[in-house]
Amino acid sequence: MNNYFRPNVDAMASYVPGEQPPRGTQVIKLNSNENPYPPSPAALAVLQNIDGEWLRRYPEPFGREFREAASRVLGVPSDWIIVGNGSDELLNVVIRACAAPGRKVVYPMPTYVLYSTLCQAQDTDVTEVYYNNEFEFPLADLIAANGDVTFIASPNSPSGHVVSINELRKLASSLSGVLVIDEAYTDFAQEDALAVVKEYENAIAIRTLSKGYSLAGLRLGFGVANPGLLQGLFKVKDSYNIDAIACAVGAAAITDQTYKNACVAKIKASRTQLASNLKQLNFRVWDSQTNFLLVQPPDGNAQYLYQQLKEQQILVRYFPQPGLENKLRITVGTDEQNQVLINTLTQVLLNCSIPKS
Repeated sequence: MNNYFRPNVDAMASYVPGEQPPRGTQVIKLNSNENPYPPSPAALAVLQNIDGEWLRRYPEPFGREFREAASRVLGVPSDWIIVGNGSDELLNVVIRACAAPGRKVVYPMPTYVLYSTLCQAQDTDVTEVYYNNEFEFPLADLIAANGDVTFIASPNSPSGHVVSINELRKLASSLSGVLVIDEAYTDFAQEDALAVVKEYENAIAIRTLSKGYSLAGLRLGFGVANPGLLQGLFKVKDSYNIDAIACAVGAAAITDQTYKNACVAKIKASRTQLASNLKQLNFRVWDSQTNFLLVQPPDGNAQYLYQQLKEQQILVRYFPQPGLENKLRITVGTDEQNQVLINTLTQVLLNCSIPKS
């Protein structure tokens, strides 16, 4: 077969998302950080009242209805908001607009692996700056690298930690390029980075409705940045990247803050209990401001436990990469799901400790 691809695309590995079992499968799915609770009733009501005219016509190209709703909720002007087909599309828009061969993208590791995939596809230069074992933020090294684009996931995946606002301010003020603050999990955190975005024209905060709003299947994300920065991003986004249904459902969901906050509060409480239960099983558990936990099994046998849980119809995430090969990332489910996980782990660990005859 002929080779139709650019050399960098031919050489790159594909991004591997968390396993998605077929609908209806009796699996406890704790591997993709989905919200275990249903979307807002207000969002579901929009779906029940779809007008066929929405589908016949092209959607508004900039997601005006959602931008206006997000503007009211966040207290920023609507022209400071860009809407995307999931936050992943907006990460890609930044790369397309700002990265190229000879230009440099910087991010700390380990972090969201899609950054690497996007950079390889664009054939841009990459500098990876590594966290230490305690995930202390490598501020000085990131400043020294001075990327044309610097990605900072805060809260970070898979560690769950938040980068302080003061550190983000220092980074934004020191960089000559764009600072992308990926806030996919900000609904579960104690603080967010909107203040940094308002102060520094080179900073953009990117968010999603997949996590806090239970809309991972909708594919809707947004970014907040100075209109001067957004102007360049609008040039490279797809013409009609947000469908009319997603825009309307997303607007209803983000407006219903009472429902979202109630679900988030339940997840935070479950997170605390799950962390306590895992510690009782002698797991090391990193502090998290997300809807997941990064944990290290007592014997470091993460891959074995991942496989054993999968055989018991429980999916968690295992990353076979340096620094993570002895760890698991576990999404916080409902209390009932979390208890099944703990009971299963207890039995698996007990079987591991029983001497073989």
